Order: sequence, then C-alpha cells, then structure tokens
Amino acid sequence: MKALKTLRFDGPFQMKRGVLNNPTFAFETWGTLNADRSNCVLIFTGLSPSAHAASSNVDPSAGWWEDMLGPNKPIDTNRYFVICMNSLGSCFGSTGPASIDPETGEHYRLTFPVLTVEDIADTAISVLEHYAVEQLHTVVGASMGGMTALAFALNHPSQVRRLVSISSAARSLPYSIALRSLQREIIRKDPLWENGQYLLAEHGPVTGMRLARKLGMISYRSGEEWSERFGRERALGFTDEDSPFGIDFEVESYLETHANKFIGSFDANCYLYLSRAMDLFDAADHGGSLSSCFTSLGLESALVIGVTTDMLFPVSQQKELADALANHVGEVIFKPLDSIQGHDSFLVDMDRFRPAIAEYF
Repeated sequence: MKALKTLRFDGPFQMKRGVLNNPTFAFETWGTLNADRSNCVLIFTGLSPSAHAASSNVDPSAGWWEDMLGPNKPIDTNRYFVICMNSLGSCFGSTGPASIDPETGEHYRLTFPVLTVEDIADTAISVLEHYAVEQLHTVVGASMGGMTALAFALNHPSQVRRLVSISSAARSLPYSIALRSLQREIIRKDPLWENGQYLLAEHGPVTGMRLARKLGMISYRSGEEWSERFGRERALGFTDEDSPFGIDFEVESYLETHANKFIGSFDANCYLYLSRAMDLFDAADHGGSLSSCFTSLGLESALVIGVTTDMLFPVSQQKELADALANHVGEVIFKPLDSIQGHDSFLVDMDRFRPAIAEYF
C-alpha cells in the first residue's frame, strides 16, 4: 500500500490562464490532526520532487526530506499534522500534461493550460477543506515550493499563520530565467520531443532531458563545492572508444550518472510547464510592487532562509523578501547560511538547516 493520497476536484478548476475539468490533486500526510485542527503544516515541493517527503508506516522508503520531517525531527510529526502536496502539472499523481484529458481520452500534452505557481498553490485548498482545516499553522516551501508557499499566503491570507521560505524568492532573476529557458530549449530541440507529441516518457526526448538535467545540476551546486568535491580527479570506468571527446573527469561522470537517473523518471512536458511556472511568478503581480503586495497578509511570523553560494536564488533575494515581509509581518527571521552546496543545500546540508528549521518550529 502506498502513502500517496489523491483527491478529485469535482467540476471546473479555474486557473489563472485556463480551466481544468475534474483534475486530481495528489498528496501525502504524516502525523495526526488535533481536536481544533490547528496543528496542520503544509509543504510545497520544488520542481521535480514527488509528495513523498519522508518515510511512514505506510511507505517506509526514504523521502526527499527524510532528515527534516518525522517524529522528533525539526518538523515533528508527533506534534504536527503534515501535508505535502504534489504539484499540479507534475507527473507524480496530480493532473499534468502527461495525464489523460477526460474530455478527449488523450494525454493533455501541450493542450494543458498555461501553468502558474498560483495554480499550484490553489490546489491545496481542496485538500484543506477535505480535512476541515480552516487555518494552517505553517506553510513551508523550498525553491519553487517557496514561491508556491508565498503564493498561497498571498491568495489566501486568512488561512495561514506562519510562512517558511527556503532558498526561494518573490520572483526569478534574469539569470535564472535565462538558464531555465535554455533548459527548455534543449528539450524542445531534441527531435524526439516531436512538438510534445512523443508517446511515452522512456521514448521521448531522452537526450534533451539528459542535457537539461546536467545544466540544472551545474546550477544547483556551487563552484566552491565542485572544487572541493572533485578537483581535477580523473574519471574511472568511463571510456568511449568511438569518440575523442568522452568523459575524462570525475565531475563529468557525476553529471552523467545523475542525468541518466533522471531520464525516464520525469515527463518532459511536465518539466517544461513547471519550469516556465517558476519564471512567470512575480509576487508584485499581487499588489503592483513588492512593497505593496504584502499589505493583506495575515501572517504572524515568517522565516526566510538562503545560502551564500546559491546561484539560482542569491541570498540577496532572500534578504529582499525578508525586508519586504517585515513591513507587514510582526516577526520576520532572516537566516543567511554559509553552506557551500549552493541551491541544493536545503536537501543535503542538514547540519545547518535542521537547527534553523527546528528553532523556528
């Protein structure tokens, strides 16, 4: 038995730029809801993870945030009822481009409506209504999930008390937009993408997905970590006698291994839609400017965490967000951390992130 739960939205689900009929929203839960339903913590994920953030009795396999979520961990499931949403547009249970359109019986593919971070945030409302939760204790998100958590607080200000934004921002910078734009172009230029009409994930734009993933992996970590971790170590066991430009260095073999793990596990069209959603998000759209968009927030407090080596969401963006929130939120804690693992630090540098999250909770 799997821990993944699904909820079918009955009727048309209104998105910012379209409508989905009877979509499915997938999620997982941990812990127990208390009597007054005041201990609910909602987690939104980054671009590629599923809702399986941590192991449970139902599904003992390790989750993507295993060290952060569970009994006696920073987000303590002995105290909190935790919901982790699978993003709308993804390929891990929620309706997305790889899903079947009930009206046509065919995969949505590129007929799926333009996806925004706000659309992803709004899917959680149906799940909260299912559990009769009127107000969240805390909404949490990292990377794209941080944008989604912020969008949730903006769209539903009376339904959340606290916000935790990790390695995220109120908008994407041109550098990040340019990088993701190149990733999407690499996928679309693969002849096997077939204008989004490929038949199966494993037979789709494999080369495009491999290269996009490699580019992503380079941006997720810092140059400092690459130097410390790999240096100029030569690769072993990667020989290609048919090419004079094979893998020579250990860092190349690392990228190759991780890219090969990714292909076949994530749908290319889903990747395109979610990647663009990150670029489209701008909190200022909710009020004309970053300083004015937070006037309606109902937050009691917020925690904003960034790392000094993050290239995708520089720590200056975390400070910008914290400063803007501080004008309208009673308590805002800004924590810049010295992790060398770049954007991925919240997944791997538990020695720094665990205490920061635990202290806030």
